[in-house]
Amino acid sequence: MFLKFRLRRGRKTIRRRPAGKYLKYKEEARALVRARLEYFNAEYGFKWNRIAIKDHKSRWGSCSKKGNLNFNYRIALIAPHLADYIVVHELCHLGELNHLVERSMPDWRKRRDELMKIGANTASLI
Repeated sequence: MFLKFRLRRGRKTIRRRPAGKYLKYKEEARALVRARLEYFNAEYGFKWNRIAIKDHKSRWGSCSKKGNLNFNYRIALIAPHLADYIVVHELCHLGELNHLVERSMPDWRKRRDELMKIGANTASLI
């Protein structure tokens, strides 16, 4: 799964994963996230700085203090109702650190639990 070469930084060895699958799904994930953000943000009215699609090892998404939204490219590979949960979850971080997810998704706990079962780095998604 990892490339054969390793980069050295200080004393740590960093392994790089192959970029093929990431590059294949990156733009698909960006289009999905952008469309779902616009759809759900009609209810919230938040503003974000930028949207980034990354190859996170163990996260589905994150939100920075600057309003940057980051999503795992694997969001394009999961069920739409789970992708929606991730998008709303990160969108709600823009309003406050405590989430307002239940406003858009009454069944958010069920979706969160389902995401926890499959994990962000699941090989079966690809």
